[in-house]
Amino acid sequence: MTERTTENDRPGTPRGSRETGRGHEPQGHGPENPAALPRNHEPDEDHEADEGREVDEGREVGRARRRKEDARLVTGRTTWTDNIQLPGMLYVAFLRAPMAHARITRVDTSAARSRPGVVAAFHGQDFAGEQGSLPCAWPVTEDVVIPDHPPMAVDEVRYVGEAVACVVATDRYAAADALEDIEIDYEPLAAVVDMAEALTEGSPKVHETGNRAFTWRFSQGDVEAAFRDAPVVVDRSYVQQRLIPTAMEPRAVVATTDGDSFTLYSATQIPHVLRVMLAMTTGIPEHRLRVIAPDVGGGFGSKLQVTAEEVLALLLTRRLGRPVKWTESRSEGNLTVHHGRDQLQRIRLAAERDGRLRAVQVELLADMGAYLMLVTPGVPLLGAFMYGGVYKMNAYDFTCTGVFTTKMPTDAYRGAGRPEATFAIERAMDELAHELGLDPVEVRRRNWITHEEFPYTTVCGLTYDSGNYEAATDRALELFGYDALRAEQARRRAERDPVQLGIGVSTFTEMCGIAPSRVLGSLNYGAGGWEHASVRVLPTGKVEVVTGTSPHGQGHETAWSQIAADALGVPFEDVSVLHGDTAVSHKGMDTYGSRSLVVGGVAVLSACEKVKDRARELAAHMLEASAQDVEFADGSFRVRGTTQGRTIQEVALAAFAAHDLPDGVEPGLDAETTFDPENFSFPHGTHLCAVEVDTETGGTVIRSYVAVDDVGFVVNPLIVEGQVHGGIAQGVGQALFEEAIHDVEGNLLTTTMADYLIPSAADLPEFVTARTETPATSNPLGVKGVGEAGTIASTPAVVNAVVDALRPYGVHDVRMPCTPERVWRAMTSGAPEGSGASGTLGAFGAFATSVGSDAAGVSEGGRTSGGPEGFEGGAR
Repeated sequence: MTERTTENDRPGTPRGSRETGRGHEPQGHGPENPAALPRNHEPDEDHEADEGREVDEGREVGRARRRKEDARLVTGRTTWTDNIQLPGMLYVAFLRAPMAHARITRVDTSAARSRPGVVAAFHGQDFAGEQGSLPCAWPVTEDVVIPDHPPMAVDEVRYVGEAVACVVATDRYAAADALEDIEIDYEPLAAVVDMAEALTEGSPKVHETGNRAFTWRFSQGDVEAAFRDAPVVVDRSYVQQRLIPTAMEPRAVVATTDGDSFTLYSATQIPHVLRVMLAMTTGIPEHRLRVIAPDVGGGFGSKLQVTAEEVLALLLTRRLGRPVKWTESRSEGNLTVHHGRDQLQRIRLAAERDGRLRAVQVELLADMGAYLMLVTPGVPLLGAFMYGGVYKMNAYDFTCTGVFTTKMPTDAYRGAGRPEATFAIERAMDELAHELGLDPVEVRRRNWITHEEFPYTTVCGLTYDSGNYEAATDRALELFGYDALRAEQARRRAERDPVQLGIGVSTFTEMCGIAPSRVLGSLNYGAGGWEHASVRVLPTGKVEVVTGTSPHGQGHETAWSQIAADALGVPFEDVSVLHGDTAVSHKGMDTYGSRSLVVGGVAVLSACEKVKDRARELAAHMLEASAQDVEFADGSFRVRGTTQGRTIQEVALAAFAAHDLPDGVEPGLDAETTFDPENFSFPHGTHLCAVEVDTETGGTVIRSYVAVDDVGFVVNPLIVEGQVHGGIAQGVGQALFEEAIHDVEGNLLTTTMADYLIPSAADLPEFVTARTETPATSNPLGVKGVGEAGTIASTPAVVNAVVDALRPYGVHDVRMPCTPERVWRAMTSGAPEGSGASGTLGAFGAFATSVGSDAAGVSEGGRTSGGPEGFEGGAR
């Protein structure tokens, strides 16, 4: 994939808006002390220079460093959890429920226990008194229903794949084979698959309390008045299909014990959170429990979890006194890794005739699955504040109802609520543009927050601290060749070309860097948003950074080394980063929500500053000067106005020897920080997609894709590019390929990689990427998150492009994924695939009916328009 970067750092460009945006003045935002980490973009010696970037020798932050961890990761010469071999280790295999809903009436494990190599076999009743309930850390409302969630089912199963028994054997194959000999009798119960039907009177119940988990509402301004006399109302319903996270490394767990102490190795994103939750769940004292995340091969939120297998591995090693290991297969993972998305969305826009927004109203049904896992109910609410996107309005209303079904629980998946919000508002803005006969970019220009208005407090109460949507969009349009593509599109339409061109636009922002703690507390979240780091300058002058973040592919070891190297004036190669082990990094909140750099990286910088403060006092003593007269630059402390100085390495050795320390100064140069940010961070950008749709087959090919993102100051351009590329690929996956499908009995039909399609390299175009840089004002690095930006922006860009190609055929929506069959059916019916006209709407239609909405209606002055004939309901 081609990497192209903008001229973000031209000599003389003011700090603030790093991309000149066709006449837009740069913003005056930035960190208080930008000189602490001077910006430059010098590429690694083995990486081609970014075009247009100035080179500033001697600095690390901004350099396109190849990741130092990659040598071991890409060759596999590292410790994955499944590589771990311990003396006397046993292997676990789990028997899983074959039906979505049933009572367990009899279990017999005796035949399995008699198998060669089998050490033990257990079922849910064997652990009923000690396994507790898997935790939900986000009770979003006072009356939220949080059912007991045993790691191994005891009396009833509620989704296909739920663990019902296990075998422990001397090798994994003996354990798997012995599962065949376990006898379980079930009394089938009715499956609950459709969210809307689950809320109807008389529906079978997933739990005795009913199928409604919670209803959460947030409202600002007079929404009713905004809609009452609005000249234009756009009313749409969309389906966020269920997705299966597909990390490169499957989940794996190893548990071992040494007397009354336990160690758990897990392919997890959250070793620190996991330790706390396991202690609470199993009763093992926290100080007797060590959790280690070795190198982890991807997560995307799927490993942001406390899983049944982690709890059961600890219980098994406690009971048997021997180490145990479990590694999932890919098909097992499709069943039992928590799923993502799965929402039915209704979004209504009230607008003036010139396209300016008055209000946005959102109603969601969110599929929780059978249980509430770690942050399940909070995921759709993370998008609650983002359905307004980059736009200005006076009123906003959001309601979400969480629904239990007999399916695998949903939870965080890359973006977690924000991709769903961005998709809905960006699709609806395209519909508004179509209704008014305006270009989609023009409608956005008339509504977005201008760069002069930052910081801007949105109708939802968030304060966007910095941004420049105009600059990012102008650059994207230039790189995309927007006008030329529109002209080509018009020619193809006039010529009735069988391959139609579609152009999709997505202008987005997101709230990430999950924090601050006080805000999370106000939302009933069970933890804080702070992060911890410690920095140690060793006697020889080398540096150890200990971070509470836990990487699984993000490049923390490289980026944190760059930050520390610049802050302390030491070589990049002299910095080592330690992470992922609660006995090494005793404190942390781990990695998710694009929080690592904006919270964890800032904690590293803060700890470095504390180290320098300690070192300055000792250096002043060594130089026989006042600390106020000693300045630090290029790794040395010098008496201001003289050449007298001491390197930080010399100071570190003196601190170690402790022969001549000032009174009250402790030996060593160590410091730690717990940083709690003052605000979220708000990256933004504009993504443009051009697709070619074959109207004879429904096949869709992405012809070109341009992404211009603004993630604040960039520590490592290569890492940013990698995150953007990967994020776009996942968003394209949702738009065109991926969907977890259940039949009416709740059986998952997409259990293998042959059934659940993900995009390959051959399915993706060359991404043209660029950046603008408006630094965050809420942290001293000026950084914003990037890990989820590509996923958030890309899905609506692609679907908008597909729908745009089909506008001449009367199509206003194609349900994701936009497969060739769905595209062809939408085109040939002149209505969105899955509409009432074709009789295949299913849950989508039930939801539209339940909320009393036309799924695609637009009204203007009381006239219904824009909705294809045959769609249920009607616009206002």
